[in-house]
Amino acid sequence: MENENRIPEEEEEVSILTLTDENGQDADFEYLDCIEYQGKEYLVLMPAEEESSEIVILEVEPVDEELENYLSVSDESVLDAVYGIFKERFQDVLTFED
Repeated sequence: MENENRIPEEEEEVSILTLTDENGQDADFEYLDCIEYQGKEYLVLMPAEEESSEIVILEVEPVDEELENYLSVSDESVLDAVYGIFKERFQDVLTFED
C-alpha cells in the first residue's frame, strides 16, 4: 500500500479590520495588501459591507511598537504608484477596471 501525502487545499482567509474615523464612527474593511513605497507602508483595503469594487489606500503611521495610525493619502502620484504596484501583484488573481 502506498503512503499518499495529501495537502489540504488552502481556505481563503478574509482579514477584516475595524477602523474608527475622526468622528468616532467605526467601519469594517477587508485587508487586501500592505505595500511599501518610498520608505513608507500603505494598506490596501476594500469596504467590507459594500458591494463595491472601490479600494482604499491608507498610509501606515507607526505610533509605537504596538500601535499605528492609518492616514488618508491626498497625493495623487502616491495613490497611483501604490495602486499600480497592487495591480501588478494581483493581475493574475483580480480583474481591474480602469
